[in-house]
Amino acid sequence: MLPPGITPTAPPRPGATVFDQEWLSVAFLHWEVAPEAVASLFPVGTWPDTLAGRTYVGLVAFRMARLGFGRGLPLPYLGRFPEINVRLYSVDEQGHHGVVFRSLEATRLLSVLGGRWGYQIPYTWAHMHIRQRGSVWTYQSRRRMPLPAVSTDISLRVGEAITPTDADTFVTARWGLHSRVANRTLWTPNEHPSWPLHAAELLSLEDTLVPAAGVCVFGPPSLPVRWSPGVHTTFGLPQVVAQ
Repeated sequence: MLPPGITPTAPPRPGATVFDQEWLSVAFLHWEVAPEAVASLFPVGTWPDTLAGRTYVGLVAFRMARLGFGRGLPLPYLGRFPEINVRLYSVDEQGHHGVVFRSLEATRLLSVLGGRWGYQIPYTWAHMHIRQRGSVWTYQSRRRMPLPAVSTDISLRVGEAITPTDADTFVTARWGLHSRVANRTLWTPNEHPSWPLHAAELLSLEDTLVPAAGVCVFGPPSLPVRWSPGVHTTFGLPQVVAQ
């Protein structure tokens, strides 16, 4: 069963829209990890969110599009780029179920610097490609800075649309993120439609991003690999949840 508070549809997001963006051609890979093995990686006032006593680390690759400030104001050039992130799943005392990013690879240096300085989110500058050939998608990244260089190479075949399982909902229905800024833990809410998910067959994977993010995993992903054509999402104003 899903933990209380996790729903496949987003709760209404209060306040103004700070960022508006699309996440497209999304690949979801997840490994099961023991909560105690990753608990030290969470911001103050948050801890690993669990499903049946276990938590997950995700390797999520996609195309960012129409990124902009406010609503409906996409940035030219800077608002479109590939991204691959390593993320953990968090919950706080207020019951917010979110994500904690351990790393985010992106090709736009200004976006990387803005994310690192403005929100203290661990963006890194990378050389990346996302390619499609029929139903086969490949996602490639090699970090440029900060060093040391780490990389990932994912190839998968997209299958039929599926009805999400509880585990699918647990790792995709996350309506915000936790981050640590100026000795405060922030919750930044977001809102988007429920993910349209497809089954996917993992054809090959070579990855050093997850271990570089401080998480030890072994073997193929624990959860079935998923793919999505994407969603449109908006982010609201951050709020302090812990000091």
